[in-house]
Parts: sequence; structure tokens; C-alpha cells
Amino acid sequence: MTALSVAARPKINLYLHVTGRREDGYHLLDSLVCFAGAGDRITATPASGLSLAINGPFAAGLDTGHGNLVMRAATALQDRVRGAGSDASGAALVLEKNLPVASGIGGGSADAAAALNALCGLWRVDIPRAELAVLALTLGADVPVCLDSRSRIMRGIGEVLDEAPAMPPAWTVLVNPMREVSTAAVFGALDMSAPSAPPALPPGFETAADLGAWLSSATRNDLEGPARVLAPEIDTVLRALSGCAGAHIARMSGSGATCFALFDDQAGAEQAAHHLSAMNGAWWVQAAPLI
Repeated sequence: MTALSVAARPKINLYLHVTGRREDGYHLLDSLVCFAGAGDRITATPASGLSLAINGPFAAGLDTGHGNLVMRAATALQDRVRGAGSDASGAALVLEKNLPVASGIGGGSADAAAALNALCGLWRVDIPRAELAVLALTLGADVPVCLDSRSRIMRGIGEVLDEAPAMPPAWTVLVNPMREVSTAAVFGALDMSAPSAPPALPPGFETAADLGAWLSSATRNDLEGPARVLAPEIDTVLRALSGCAGAHIARMSGSGATCFALFDDQAGAEQAAHHLSAMNGAWWVQAAPLI
């Protein structure tokens, strides 16, 4: 087989409730996750060993060795399939890094998941998805949900994935103020004296406006408050997104600092993205469909 390329989609937490904390310190979540039709890309080519090269606008300073989550995913999968007798001699991996680092949209997790999918195809190994999800969880809490890049309800520490309500056709605009935010610091600043309850889920949404109205009235992102204290730039981004014509909701994703707004269609999202890019040329701005 020649090269095999797989998209690594950004994850968007439409809401994120922190419902508790385990004895080992891991926080328990309830989150409606969707994905945007943009992001990074992993390309895998047959080789005698494992290697990683990184290009793209956010490649600078990233580790290409075994500290990189993509390499950790490749090594873990190689060990698993070799143990089952499959030929997985190696692969030359190339990561096209288009998403900001440490930005709350699961870029590293999506890259690891894309690497697992690409290598399963390259090495022609057939691992049950449930088993692959178990392996993915050893790499990070967000990696399992990124394996299929489709809307899910994510619970537990990320290992419990349930079907999401029917999602409407919609577009999103993602904005990052180019400020890295530490996930550990955000969780460390979170007040856990009154954990959130999961919201009652409707069967589905007909329009982006319906989805935005429900999110605004029934849900929140519990991490947004502490993240805004650590990175006040998030306030500026949220105000800018809220002020865009046609935006149904503006909210932070994950632990930040990337924020999103929902729009009815491509024209509205691209008009908003153009306006936001002109407002602050230092921001990373991306319009994309929800998938």
C-alpha cells in the first residue's frame, strides 16, 4: 500500500458539565461533543521503522520523538498488532499541524486518533472499534471520542460514549486568541463544592437556532469561568463572537482558549470569520461545517 491520509478533526464541547471527581483525582464529565470539518491531517507511508515529521502553520517547536502523542499512539498500536502476529514493521508519519496547540479543541487527541485509524489501514489490521477505543483511552481521555469524529455524549473521564441527539445542519466559527491555556491549571482552579448535574437531553434539534437556544438555556461550560480568569483574552473573543450577525451562541470549548459560535450556514459563518480576522489579525479564526 502507498500513503494513506486521514483527517484529524477539531473537537468542540458544545457544553461541558463537571459532574464529580474520582478518588484518583480524575474529573467526571458530561459533554455534548461535535466535530468541525477542518483541522490537522495525518499521512502514513510504509517504512521499516516508525518516524514522525511535522509541517504546517503550528509545527514549530513540536516534538517529533516518542514524547509526541502521535508517536505514542503508533507505538502502542504496533505493540498490539505485533503481539497478535500481524506485520506492522513501521510507518513514516507526517502530521500537517493546522490547529493551535493546547487550545481546548482536542488537537493532539485528534492527531493520535487519526494516527490509529491511518495505521490500521496501512497495516491492514482489523481491530474491533471497542478494543481500539480501550487502547485510545490509554493515550488520553479525549482520544476515544476522536476515533470516529462524530457527535457523541461523552461521560465518565471520556471513556463512556453515548449517542447524541440528532444534530441540525450548522456551521461554526472557531477563534483562538493565540494563548495556550493549561488544562491542569483550569481544572485546579475549578470550584468542586457543587458539581453540575447532566442536562435533560432532547431527542434532537431541527436548526442551529434551536440548538443554540437549548445550549444557552440548559447548559454551560463549567471550565469557562476559571479559564477566563487565567486568560482574560477569552472574554474579548467571546464578546467579539457574540457580536457577529447570525451567531446563535458564543461559548468556550473544552478548557480553552478556543471559543466557538454557531451559525445557520456557510455564508454567515464565513462573513463572521472575515470580520473577526479583520478585527484582530493575530487571532486564529476558522469557519467550518459541523460534522
